[in-house]
Order: sequence, then structure tokens, then C-alpha cells
Amino acid sequence: MASSSPATTASLQPPGKIAVTLHVNGAARRLNIAPWTTLLDALRLYLDLTGTKKGCDHGQCGACTVLVDGRRINSCLTLAVMKDGAQITTVEGLAQGDTLHPLQQAFIEHDAFQCGYCTPGQICSAVGLIAEGKARTADDIRELMSGNICRCGAYTNIVAAIEEVMFGNVARRKRAA
Repeated sequence: MASSSPATTASLQPPGKIAVTLHVNGAARRLNIAPWTTLLDALRLYLDLTGTKKGCDHGQCGACTVLVDGRRINSCLTLAVMKDGAQITTVEGLAQGDTLHPLQQAFIEHDAFQCGYCTPGQICSAVGLIAEGKARTADDIRELMSGNICRCGAYTNIVAAIEEVMFGNVARRKRAA
């Protein structure tokens, strides 16, 4: 077997780490990471923000949904280096001190979770959905939240919680009637 030349050996080395700055939940966080590190892994493994969940790791369940520059994305499909300088909001960054985000509070009031695994992604996705301004009805909410799967089947309560925040007490009174 022929020995490798120095040029061949050097080309087989993996690329070095890359410095990125992610603005996560209002704080600049500088990381040196491998170029193939997903945003999900950067958040969970390097920044210890474990609210964002790893579900399918294929962008099909929505458990990893976070907000990047105000838009909802699947963090398992996004390389962290692609978001250098971006504003990232995880479920941990939604509350203001001890005051829960209105959607977090509505999820509690409507019992919009059972096991809770999908809840952070559901809430981040709902925040993005409301900001997008495209949903006008419960059917719109169901359609636009279809990328977030709840294996426990709490969909009715999830939609009710989102309606509560989007439409206020009108939706609650309508359901109670």
C-alpha cells in the first residue's frame, strides 16, 4: 500500500472551528464551533438552553422551533454558522422576568400540554404565527401550526390557547357559551 503524501494527509483533516456570535434571548454569545453544528445543538450543548427540544432531527416535528430575527424556524435544520449575528429567541427568552409571555400563560390556563415535550416548540411557533399576521380563524391556526406535532393530542387546547392570545377573551366567551 502506498503511503500518503503530506498534501493528501492535510486535505483529509476536518475543517477547523468557526467563531460565531449569536444574540440569544437578548445576550450576545460568542462560540467557536464546528461548521456542521446545528443551531439546535449550539443552543442545547454549548449554551445550555435545553428548553428547545430535539425530536426527530429531520425538521418534521417542530419540537426544535425557535425564532430567528422574529421568524420561526426548525433549529435542527439550520447550521449555527449561518445565523452568525442573528437575533435568536428560545422559549427561555419569552418571559419578562417573572412574568410569563401571554402564550406561555395561555398554554397553562388551557392545559395545552400533557407530557410537555413539544410545548416549547409549540409556543415559539405560535409566537411566530401571531407575528406573521396570516391566521384569522381557528382553521388558519391549525393549518399554520401543522409543522408542530403533539403526540399526546392536545391540539384542541393548543388552538384554544393561541386563540386566547390572538383574539382575547372573545374566543374564551364563545367557547363557554
